Amino acid sequence: MSEDLSEGEKEKGESSLSDASKENIARINSDLQMWSEENKDKRLYIVLISLHGLVRGENMELGRDSDTGGQVKYVVELARALAATRGVYRVDLLTRQISSPDLDWSYSEPTEMLTCPPSDDNGDGESGGAYIVRIPSGPRDKYIHKESLWPHIPEFVDGALVHITNMAKALGGSTGDPMWPYVIHGHYADACECAAMLAGALGVPMVMTGHSLGRNKLEQLLKQGRLSKEDINRSYHIMRRVEGEELGLDAAEMVVTSTRQEVEEQWGLYDGFDVKLERKLRARSRRGVSCLGRYMPRMAVIPPGMDFSHVTSQDMDTDTDIASLISFDRNQAKRDIPPIWAEVMRFFTNPHKPMILALSRPDPKKNVTTLLKAFGECRPLRELANLTLILGNRDDIETMPISTASLLTTVLKLIDKYDLYGQVAYPKHHRQADVPEIYRLAAKTKGVFINPALVEPFGLTVIEASAYGLPVVATKNGGPVDILKALNNGLLVDPHDDMAIADALLKLVADKALWTECRKNGRKNIHRFSWPEHCKNYLSHAAHCCNRRPSWRPAPHATGRPALPENEPLTDSLRDILDLSIRFSVDVKLNCGTDSVRLSGDPTAANPQQLLDAMYKAAGTTESLLYNGGNAFQRGSVPRSLTIVNSRWNLNDRKRHFVIAVDCFDEFGKFTKNLSDIIQNVMAAAGSDDRGRTGFLFSTGCSLGEVIEALRSCHVEPGEFDGLICGSGSVVCYPWKGIGDDMEYGAHVGYRWPGENARTAVERLAAVEGDDVADDVEACGSHCYAYAVKDGGKVPRVDDLRQRLRMRALRCNLVYTRAGTRLNVVPLFASRDMALRYLSIRWGMDLSKTVVFVGEKGDTDYESLLPGLHKTIILKDAVEHGSEKLVRGSGSYQREDVVPCESPNIVSTELGYATHDISIALDKVGHM
Repeated sequence: MSEDLSEGEKEKGESSLSDASKENIARINSDLQMWSEENKDKRLYIVLISLHGLVRGENMELGRDSDTGGQVKYVVELARALAATRGVYRVDLLTRQISSPDLDWSYSEPTEMLTCPPSDDNGDGESGGAYIVRIPSGPRDKYIHKESLWPHIPEFVDGALVHITNMAKALGGSTGDPMWPYVIHGHYADACECAAMLAGALGVPMVMTGHSLGRNKLEQLLKQGRLSKEDINRSYHIMRRVEGEELGLDAAEMVVTSTRQEVEEQWGLYDGFDVKLERKLRARSRRGVSCLGRYMPRMAVIPPGMDFSHVTSQDMDTDTDIASLISFDRNQAKRDIPPIWAEVMRFFTNPHKPMILALSRPDPKKNVTTLLKAFGECRPLRELANLTLILGNRDDIETMPISTASLLTTVLKLIDKYDLYGQVAYPKHHRQADVPEIYRLAAKTKGVFINPALVEPFGLTVIEASAYGLPVVATKNGGPVDILKALNNGLLVDPHDDMAIADALLKLVADKALWTECRKNGRKNIHRFSWPEHCKNYLSHAAHCCNRRPSWRPAPHATGRPALPENEPLTDSLRDILDLSIRFSVDVKLNCGTDSVRLSGDPTAANPQQLLDAMYKAAGTTESLLYNGGNAFQRGSVPRSLTIVNSRWNLNDRKRHFVIAVDCFDEFGKFTKNLSDIIQNVMAAAGSDDRGRTGFLFSTGCSLGEVIEALRSCHVEPGEFDGLICGSGSVVCYPWKGIGDDMEYGAHVGYRWPGENARTAVERLAAVEGDDVADDVEACGSHCYAYAVKDGGKVPRVDDLRQRLRMRALRCNLVYTRAGTRLNVVPLFASRDMALRYLSIRWGMDLSKTVVFVGEKGDTDYESLLPGLHKTIILKDAVEHGSEKLVRGSGSYQREDVVPCESPNIVSTELGYATHDISIALDKVGHM
């Protein structure tokens, strides 16, 4: 980026970096300090997330379906390996809990231990080691494929937030300082979105690994020409997946990739990443030069690891002929060979020929059909070798998912078409423990391993096969490029070219000298892909760029600040206030009918509960107490440095919370009279006997001043609410503490806030014509730039404007509010739903006992308020005008990718928003 580059454009056509820039980048890379024994005394807590598929530690059902493949094995082994690394105390692998009768009971277990606590644990807890933690989300009794998991992500995030917060407190022990995660690492697009939301809520670093990228898959599927973009989006929900990956790029401190090719050719397809701009920003940051509010995550190329414990010295033996291990006599008992060998070899007419081995889940993108075509059409290859296809496990193809059944049916048809009986093995079942024996069998026959995938992000099977001494033929798209460069033990091919695949296989099978050389090279260099090496590199990169930590603590009491006993001495109960080292007098008039109370003089002479009640009542009015120096308070606004504590109720004292987030605006963006009725009816529905145990919050896109004015017009005092969430989640304040924003929340969401740089960019990018948008100065705040929208039909939708900002490396959250008459630009981690998560952590507010009231439409962030652990009640006919037309365009994902179609947590009132209607809806979601 040049010094005068005000836009931060991606500069696709720009020439290469100058020598000076290159030197800066080289120095940045050289600053990386490798993880060493010096870190052994650290106690790191690491959270990994792998949401989809069937995840368990033992007897993994790899290949059972398209979601349970190499990624499942990878994350489990990564969790174990990290936990075994010095300096790491605990690793949690979070996944979805499934209690389906069609699946093994182990997937419903809340916790599964992967490794025991470290032996040098000082006895201060048995919580160390590696664990799988299963979080309920979506239908409890149903297995959901990854394409349909998207609307259930918020509920997973809320559940994970509860677990992480509790675990952080437990690990902190007697110190009182929670041990927050060192990093939260999302694997694949769905988990990347989860990790982004969790990291944003907690204020900790986020790391992501894409595994398989949506834009790349879309490109490959379009290249095949079988499906249109619309069909692909409908089948794979591909645009929702892409948005999850883009959000991951927005939030991540570091992106772990297996190859440089993945960085340049795959991540380079995304709006939120550009190789050249990333290097320039990193160089500027290193020199201490301003990046003008722009940010891109650091790409860390770390080769995937592998567990070599199953590889033995016998696997080094290349002299043993397969003929000495198997008999020509099929009736002879094969006691000395593994059962899986017999299962494979029963398919072959001549089992002594070299075996070409392909091992993957039955997924079209693994490209097995092209491999079969290559084998079937190359007669010299068929004469020299057999082909073994290990494609997961199956019982009855007709009962399998449509895409899997279609692929397996095509495989059988191709075998029949080319008359490959006796030359191709396709066993129905194998166990995970059989996989090493399958590799050994292929190596004993002097065979070759092939991975012909259209795109292979990692290539773990390539590494595994190499460890057992197999030369490799692999796709040139993805991880195998760097793997084969490091191992020098095979050939790369175009996965779309069946003739090239056949030629490469024939070359390795026919040339024994080349086969021997490849085997030797692979075994010699395989140590580069060990798990200890991977973990050392991983932690080194994390230490270099992941330095974000929470700047606040959760509320000190899990159940809040209790009410004072009647006779409790004031000096104990008001310790925090007396610590201010001031003497004060309180002059408060409480309007309670015709009665008034006046408290003054020495606070120790007053009834403590009476004094605090008086302070609470005062803080509940639109005017609050102000310390005026000396020994007096006067009316006015409360300064941020001095808060007034309501001892009777805190957010975490409440039994439940009602959040009024109904966007009641007319076509001009003004609050309608419905707001007053809704507030009164919601409060009435809480029940007069339970009002003290029900806390109320108000959530809106309007500014704090506008909210106070609106509440006044509704004859409601701000003190009736425990919290106000304003400016589309950019401001949180507590009327019970005084009308002033939560500075800790401001610092929390202000992380990476581009500020003035975003303001100037949005003003230019949002305007189609010169006067489409204009600064709305009165509605702006320190973390919210507000723009008045002249014509909602002329401004870009949220997804279009966000794309333009991402291409300039500006990370913001955009919300059209007030019926599309205002655009709020707020920090990336600021939103109304994220504000609720902050309150749940900061004050112990139980989201499962929280009810959010919304209309049938609202601001452009409306959809994000619906799903989650909380209950949502949609008030019929409450909102006349919304901003829903400004959310996204027709080529994007749809509402069903965000909001569950059926959820017991989301109900609508039957007729309207009267107290009776609200009470019925509350009964439906559980009165709590």
